[in-house]
Amino acid sequence: MRRNLLYGSWVVSAVLVALFVSACNESKNPSNDDDFVRVVVDTDPPVKPLSPEESMEKVQLPPGYHLELVASEPMIQEPVALTWDGNGRMFVAEMNTYMLDASGTGQYEPVSKIKLLEDTDGDGVMDKSTVYIDSLVLPRAILTIGDQLLVQETNVQHIWSYGDTDGDGVADTKKMVFRNDAVDSRNLEHQNGGLIWNMDNWIYPTRDNLRYKYKDGVLVADTLVDNMIGQWGITSDNYGRLFYSEAGPGLPAVQIQQMPAYGALNFIDQYTVDFTIPWPIIGNLDAQGGEKALRPEDNTLNRFTSGAGQSIFRGDRLPADMQGDYFIPEMVGRIIKRGKVLNKDGKIIIEDVYKEKDWLASADMNFRPLNTYTAPDGTMYIVDMYHGIIQESEWTGPDSYLGKVIAEKGLDKNKGMGRIYRVVHDDFERDTTKPNMLNESAAKLVTYLDHPNGWWRDNAQKQLIVLNDQSAVPDLKKIALGEQGGLKSKPSNLARIHALWTLEGMNAIDKGTLYSAMEDADPQVRKAAIWISEMYVKKNDAEVIDKLASLKNDTSADVRIQLFLTLRTNKTETAQQTVSELLAANPDNELMQVSYKTFLDKQRALEEELARVKNLSPEHRALVLKGATIYNQLCASCHGPKGRGITVAGSSDMPAPPLAGSPRLKGDKILTIQLLLSGLTGPVDGKEYADAMPSMAAQDDEWIAAVLSYVRNSGDLGNNASVVTPEEVKEVRAITGVPRGGMTLRTLEIMKLGRAENNNFIGK
Repeated sequence: MRRNLLYGSWVVSAVLVALFVSACNESKNPSNDDDFVRVVVDTDPPVKPLSPEESMEKVQLPPGYHLELVASEPMIQEPVALTWDGNGRMFVAEMNTYMLDASGTGQYEPVSKIKLLEDTDGDGVMDKSTVYIDSLVLPRAILTIGDQLLVQETNVQHIWSYGDTDGDGVADTKKMVFRNDAVDSRNLEHQNGGLIWNMDNWIYPTRDNLRYKYKDGVLVADTLVDNMIGQWGITSDNYGRLFYSEAGPGLPAVQIQQMPAYGALNFIDQYTVDFTIPWPIIGNLDAQGGEKALRPEDNTLNRFTSGAGQSIFRGDRLPADMQGDYFIPEMVGRIIKRGKVLNKDGKIIIEDVYKEKDWLASADMNFRPLNTYTAPDGTMYIVDMYHGIIQESEWTGPDSYLGKVIAEKGLDKNKGMGRIYRVVHDDFERDTTKPNMLNESAAKLVTYLDHPNGWWRDNAQKQLIVLNDQSAVPDLKKIALGEQGGLKSKPSNLARIHALWTLEGMNAIDKGTLYSAMEDADPQVRKAAIWISEMYVKKNDAEVIDKLASLKNDTSADVRIQLFLTLRTNKTETAQQTVSELLAANPDNELMQVSYKTFLDKQRALEEELARVKNLSPEHRALVLKGATIYNQLCASCHGPKGRGITVAGSSDMPAPPLAGSPRLKGDKILTIQLLLSGLTGPVDGKEYADAMPSMAAQDDEWIAAVLSYVRNSGDLGNNASVVTPEEVKEVRAITGVPRGGMTLRTLEIMKLGRAENNNFIGK
């Protein structure tokens, strides 16, 4: 789905994964495949919907790869996300009201659904469907835990758990597992777009500054240092490293260098320039940026605009060179891009696998890949919303470029469909084993921790923690130490890491097991042990901190970086001395050095902000603090965390102008209020930017006052001006029309001149 003015951080990560598939099944480097040629099919393609079979014929994939249909309309409609439970049953979230016309009419009506799909005969095609949950408002964040399905809807921040007690495929229990009564007034694209139970046993959403632990059937929240700004989808690699993406500003990978608990960290070069360039095979005339977003020779998209639904492939039934690669759909381009994840001294870099072509490209105008997943059968699944309009109504007004394209081509007529595909390869057969984890013993679940498919390992770990059967602990400890422990052979390094984290999740880890793992031959096992040891570090356990200090000369950059992060906030002399020695001994380690500087800057900024607002009245202080939250959740994505703008992969172009030190923000209140109410288009100080800023008129007066008060008073932005009150916003709203398509700066300045002698205006 697409857009919006957010554009946040960027970062790239992932450690190259152990390959489980035998060497005889390994394919050659796909980027060297001369038989794989990009062919542009049509510069002005037809928009008539195609059958699933016809649509699959329109897809270009590398030799050997093919699509298989798993499910389609009328069984599913407007699918946006899916998840499987431990028994392999598929739950599909449908946004049945998304952009049914260019105005988004009825979008928030409670008629969306979550379907339960099953393949009863084992042929790989879904043949049974029930409406598991009805009457929802645009759900897309779903996660199974045991026999429960967690769901978050649009515009609310509660998370609910649903269950089916009588086995009829329809949820009959509903329980609130996380409560937050605040209404989420952000555009739906900027709300939470996914949930993942990660290897570290925390549940992460795509956005904001929370993560959760599942305890006694409810979610217990933990507040993070920074707001995460991912949008559609979240994924992790074999070692628990998270990958987010940002659709609005076209950032194909963000927050991939370190875990959210340590703060946001992104590098401009965390992915190559090539990885930000799509290579579609049809003209993408419905790109929000219009002609400037298209190649003049064939009308194909020339830059990333709407990446979402990314995944690290961790299956075992596709070529081994796919293992650990990063896949991200671009819905406007109708492509899925494939990146190779490289670890360079702990810093993650994503490189484009193909030169001037993409792993998957469709010539079907309605193909809208929104999410990708490693599946229980070892292959990759793709969720295709198959929808005409993929941009939100802020960009599709009747006078906008997109609105005119939609009206001309009738894209609003293409709705009520949807497909789920399986990607297969000629050299592999999918795994037809039907999972049965919800009914199996803890001893059996332990054996799956060494499965070659990451989906099985993840779900076995999760189910073991949910069951909390302590009889599994002895075998788990043996596996963690490299012993057989109920497995058919000695465990792989990945099995040992999963065993360590499973013990942590079951509150059964002990110092001896961690100490042994810290001396392991595999650096990722050592890293996991250090990471887990934070439970002791937080308690100032001197024995554990001394043991960690002895690891400061580890040969692995990953291990040294984790040690640095684990000890960084501990105030004991030993911990701080170790951190200082690590920094001194690793002067060329960019990640460690930049991470520490960012950490110190964050601490300093927090202290300065508190000092700045302490002299404000309680009412104004609350307004500024609320504005800081809004800015970090929304505005920082395009304007940068400190208001200095954002660049992508070394480019000088920015999605939005910098705000730091802006004379407009420090000056006339009315102009800035009008700017937020109307939106802004056209050049700013003579420079064009990638996207127009949409109108914020739908937000209430306090919201607009809060964010303006923050940007006018933020030390990070170098501003020190008076606050804006809700009453002032109300007055300006009453006398300011909201023109379609937004105002230009020139229009705002002319309006300012027109009121220069009018004493009835505030902030004159």
